Amino acid sequence: MNARAWNCVRRAGRFALLAALCALGAGLAQVPETPSFGTTVVVPGGLRGDIYFLPKDTTVLPDFDGLDPVGTIWASRLNVPPRHWAEGFPGVTERFEWFAINYTGRFWIEQPGRYSFALLSDDGSKLYIDDNLIIDNDCQHPPDTRIAAVTLAGGLHRIRVPFFQGPRDCLALVLAVAGPEGDWRVFNTEEFKPPADPEKWKYSAPDALAVPPDQSANRTARAMEAVKPPKRKRDAKPQSDRRAQAPAEGCLAYPVRMCGSTPMPHLREEDAPPPQQAPGP
Repeated sequence: MNARAWNCVRRAGRFALLAALCALGAGLAQVPETPSFGTTVVVPGGLRGDIYFLPKDTTVLPDFDGLDPVGTIWASRLNVPPRHWAEGFPGVTERFEWFAINYTGRFWIEQPGRYSFALLSDDGSKLYIDDNLIIDNDCQHPPDTRIAAVTLAGGLHRIRVPFFQGPRDCLALVLAVAGPEGDWRVFNTEEFKPPADPEKWKYSAPDALAVPPDQSANRTARAMEAVKPPKRKRDAKPQSDRRAQAPAEGCLAYPVRMCGSTPMPHLREEDAPPPQQAPGP
């Protein structure tokens, strides 16, 4: 593991599942890069992200049907590890709090089978595949991860990842995937492109496909080699210290969710990762 990834893991401490995704995102690039939610330049075959302004004190994802986007960005992957962020969206808006992004797109499955997904975010996010809710990581909260496994048929599938950021200035958004072979990596539309010639497509149209959710996720937990976080204390209070510091420093805290009147999504006991030893120095 390179120094950049290991520093990220060290800061995450005992929250090894969150740390594993953090390290995964940090280890992708061979040279330093600035994590970004996307660009105003169209990415062919990528994810389209429509940006929305939210009212202050929003605690859950909005109903996008009743909102008008203020701009659009494009991305091939969602890879923003936990960090302090105040850059806004160049060419669209300078806002860096109280906003939402609704990412939509399609991806191609060449090898049908069981696929595991992990969604890390701060604040809320969800993952939909073919209009089925696969992961619910909604509400205001520090960086937190939810995992799920689904069986995907071959061919095209629709994907949607809504995300929102509440108060400044810590945030995160990482979507990772592990296919039938079990190797984890950040989800990238470049990897899941259909053949260039539609005549060579050997699967049916996307409307004929279905994604039966499977929340057992035991295989996901083993692949992530994570430990189960301790139970939240009854008197735990929401994390409120969001002072500007070095990227990611001070942005990792035990997830305490602020959902207003919305029930808090949670990882079922049978879905939780089994206890394992943390990596040595």
